[in-house]
Amino acid sequence: MDQPFDPHAVLAHLARGPRAGRLVHARTLPAREGRTVAWPSWVAPPVTAAVQGSGIGDLWEHQATVAELARAGQHVVVATGTASGKSLGYLLPVLTALVEGAEAASGRGATALYLAPTKALGADQAARLHGLAVPGVRVATLDGDTPPEERRWVREHAHYVLTNPDLLHHTLLPGHERWRAFLRSLRYVVVDECHVYRGVFGAHVSAVLRRLLRVAARYGASPTLVMASATVAEPQDLARALTGQEVRAVTEDSSPREETVLALWQPPEGEDGRRRSTLAETAGLLADLVDVGVQTVAFARSRRGVETVAARAREELQDRGGGGPGLVAAYRGGYLPEERRALEADLRGRRVLGLAATSALELGIDVAGLDAVVMAGWPGTRASFWQQAGRAGRRGSPSLAVMVAADDPLDTYLLGHPELVVDTPVEACVLDPQNPYVLASHLAAAAAELPLTRDDTRWFGPSVAELAEQLVAAGVLRRRPTGWYWARPDRPGDHLQLRDAGQPVQIVDRATGRVLGTVDEDRALTTVHAGAVYVHQGGAHVVTDLDLESGVALVVAGDPGWTTRARTEGDFRLRGVHEVQAWGAATVCTGTVEVSHRVVSFQRVLPDGTVLGTHPLDLPERSMVTQAVWWTLPEDELALAGLTQDQVPGALHAAEHASIGMLPLLATCDRRDVGGLSTAHHPDTGRPTVMVYDGRPGGAGFARRGYAEMATWITATHDLVAGCRCTSGCPACVQSPQCGSGNDPLDRAGAAAALSHLLSERTVAVPAG
Repeated sequence: MDQPFDPHAVLAHLARGPRAGRLVHARTLPAREGRTVAWPSWVAPPVTAAVQGSGIGDLWEHQATVAELARAGQHVVVATGTASGKSLGYLLPVLTALVEGAEAASGRGATALYLAPTKALGADQAARLHGLAVPGVRVATLDGDTPPEERRWVREHAHYVLTNPDLLHHTLLPGHERWRAFLRSLRYVVVDECHVYRGVFGAHVSAVLRRLLRVAARYGASPTLVMASATVAEPQDLARALTGQEVRAVTEDSSPREETVLALWQPPEGEDGRRRSTLAETAGLLADLVDVGVQTVAFARSRRGVETVAARAREELQDRGGGGPGLVAAYRGGYLPEERRALEADLRGRRVLGLAATSALELGIDVAGLDAVVMAGWPGTRASFWQQAGRAGRRGSPSLAVMVAADDPLDTYLLGHPELVVDTPVEACVLDPQNPYVLASHLAAAAAELPLTRDDTRWFGPSVAELAEQLVAAGVLRRRPTGWYWARPDRPGDHLQLRDAGQPVQIVDRATGRVLGTVDEDRALTTVHAGAVYVHQGGAHVVTDLDLESGVALVVAGDPGWTTRARTEGDFRLRGVHEVQAWGAATVCTGTVEVSHRVVSFQRVLPDGTVLGTHPLDLPERSMVTQAVWWTLPEDELALAGLTQDQVPGALHAAEHASIGMLPLLATCDRRDVGGLSTAHHPDTGRPTVMVYDGRPGGAGFARRGYAEMATWITATHDLVAGCRCTSGCPACVQSPQCGSGNDPLDRAGAAAALSHLLSERTVAVPAG
């Protein structure tokens, strides 16, 4: 494409002919001038020479603000747009401190840690630092692949160590005495992409960061924390929750931006009333863009989706005679560094014009210079949407970003409310650093590193003594006059995984013994139970045996002609009510609940949806204590809303599904991060009840966020359900692919009536006394 990229013309090309009518909304974000400031006088000359020698001459205002705050020893978080140069803001003070330390000391000098959530991101940071080659600064990567002999060199000689929270937890902190020289000189800790640390994973990383600060203090160090994030709401609150420290936020983006055209796109309906697959529509758009020379990245939410989009786009191009298959490539996590670099070279040389990838974060390659982005479905949050949209136009050229809506409640709602995409601030990242199920395990790990004392409330909050005594009762810690001590022969890290999703179950081909994949234990109950059909790389297998004790599911290859769908039964008990809102006759609550689920049977389902049969299963019940939000309405109020007694279960069930689908509008969660239950009468509330709960033990903060934004949440849920054009409920409003009861019963109209009545009760005054 020799002419300058014109996103308006390209969008018009996509939306004409057979695709007319699919473009629902388009918005142009105007170009923005950058604001530069003078280079700080305190930056070490070797750092200035290295950075400016790499081609960077201007310093944006927000970069200078971050650099000055960090230089002054103030903890800081920078939350600005994609490609706004956040890293330069922390590299100037960090590299200057390392140069000054190296010049002033005959030994090691000052040190710094850089933490990334993915290996690819850490590799790119290492490549940049090695490219700068600041004299006297020794940079090293420390991850699970670092050989033992290199780890010793890193400990004893490296100034700037690039690692991840997992290695901090498993290696550096348990072995802190071997790292004492490094820790004694620790000046900075950089936490990159900190918006990733949300929910339960965020609670784990928060505890690791607090353990790091505690151990560093043991050696007399008080490092300055510098955090970088994609644009998020309330970044200061996120940084405080992660670290327990007071943090300054820098949020005004002063970097230049070229014009961006944003488009919302709806796949067409077929003759059967079903929408065309989101992946198929995305692949078609990718092929169209590549066909006219527009270099494009298409994001899908799963690895299988990535392969599907790339394969279909190649097929369409070949059918048109539009170039060789190498024009479109797929990228997902797990690629080797040399594979990523080869792909970067092909992109730079325009040998690859179309790239399908899993997510902006996992895309650990330099995609600067792409013209357009296509997203297969809403990425989950506005923060992710802007991060993915920002992957195009990164070399000072205009860009195009198209979001192809999925057949999903939130996607459907956003098509009708584009202002919630473009004009609404991004969501807040939610995490609960006081989650007792997470914090207790990290207190045990902290006690193994250094004896735990009551003064450690400074790092871990007010529940240290209470949780420590629980660990004493469990035989994990031993109480002494000087504090609590680790009491077991093994190490805490052997039992605590930061990204743990349950005990993995291996899926093994019975005939060959080959391991086809793994699945966590909770998902194994619904996906690889005996009789389940499991698909691997397009090939169907039937599960013959699930042995949870040994963590193995045995399968045999063969397509029986049907798929399987597990059916579950669930219940909940209230453990404690934390807060209550009175909405007239309705009650809105948040608190602690115990949720239990059991997989009771599975169905064999033909491709057209016909159920061949239902087969019982005898599987263990799973239960957990977590945080939830729930609302109740008396039966007579639901009758006033027009619901008969027989309609109530389906109405509440549909309202529950829609509420789950809409919660990501308010919190940085996926609908798979939360669960829900509803009942026409619950013994603990004495009323019809709808509940949404965090899907991890102890809670993740999502339900609490929903409670805080209850009116907004329920209003959006009602508008979605009431506004859907379907007759009895569909995937775009109240049907859920995760429903354990097969979306039965569901009553969309009844849900709209119940939610409308609930909202009307919010304005009713409750008599005192």
